[in-house]
Amino acid sequence: MTFLQQLQAAQTAHQSMLCVGLDPEPSRFPGALKGNANKIYDFCAAIVDATADAVIAFKPQIAYFAAHRAEGQLERLMEHMRRVAPLVPIILDAKRGDIGSTAEQYAIEAFERYGADAVTLSPFMGFDSVQPYLKYHDKGAFLLCRTSNKGGDDLQNQRLASVEGQPLLYEHVAKLAQGPWNLNGQLGLVVGATYPNEIERVRKLAPTLPLLIPGVGAQGGDALATVRAGWRSDAPIVVNSSRAILYASSGDDFAQAARAEALRTRALLHNAIAA
Repeated sequence: MTFLQQLQAAQTAHQSMLCVGLDPEPSRFPGALKGNANKIYDFCAAIVDATADAVIAFKPQIAYFAAHRAEGQLERLMEHMRRVAPLVPIILDAKRGDIGSTAEQYAIEAFERYGADAVTLSPFMGFDSVQPYLKYHDKGAFLLCRTSNKGGDDLQNQRLASVEGQPLLYEHVAKLAQGPWNLNGQLGLVVGATYPNEIERVRKLAPTLPLLIPGVGAQGGDALATVRAGWRSDAPIVVNSSRAILYASSGDDFAQAARAEALRTRALLHNAIAA
C-alpha cells in the first residue's frame, strides 16, 4: 500500500485521527526508568503496545533518540512497531531540508535505515530538496507549512510580493504541495493545532492532502476547532499528541495511563466531527 492508503486503512480500522508522538525524555520517565537513557526503547515500546489499536499513526521524533545516542534503540523500536502494529504507519519526525545530494542520504536514512512510512521535511530550500524522497513511490512526506510555534510568524506569515496574488508564504507552500510538487500523490502538510484559522485556509488550498497537526494536548491546541477546520472524509487528518499521552502518569501504571489518555483523546477528536 502507499502511505496515503495506509493512513486511510488505519483511520478506518481504528476509527481514529490520533497520532501518538514518541518524544522520549529520560528525565521524565516513570519509576525505575527515570533518568535512564538506556531504557528509551523499553519506555516507548510499552507506550506503543498500550496504544497501537487506538491510533492512525506513530511519530517518533529523531532528535530525542539521537541526543542520547539512542539511534540503535530507535531502529529496534521501528522494528517493534512494524511487528506489533503492522496496520499503523510510522512518520519519522526529522524535519530534514538540504540540497539534493544530501537529501538523497537523508531519504536513505528515513526509508531504508529506519523503515519509516513517511518523513517530515522543511521545504524552504525548494523542490530539489524534496524530490529525492519522492523517488520512494510508496512513501509519504509532510512539508512544514504553518507550524504551531510562535516564531512561525517570522517567515510563514509573510507575503510574497514576487508571486501572483501576493500569498502568504505558508499559503504558497500549500499550493505547491497540492499542485506541481505532488508528483506521485505523496505529499502532506504540517499545520499546527494552535492556528485553527490557518488549518481551515490550508485545507481550502490543499483539499486532498493529508494534514499532520501537532499541538493538541500539552501545547494547548483546541481539538474541536482543529477537527472542524481540517477534517474531510476523503483526506485524513493526523492529530498528534505527545507529552499528554507519554507522561499521563509518573508511576508504574504509565502505560495504562497512556492508553486511557489516548482513548480519551481519540473519542474527543471523533466526537468533534459531529459537534
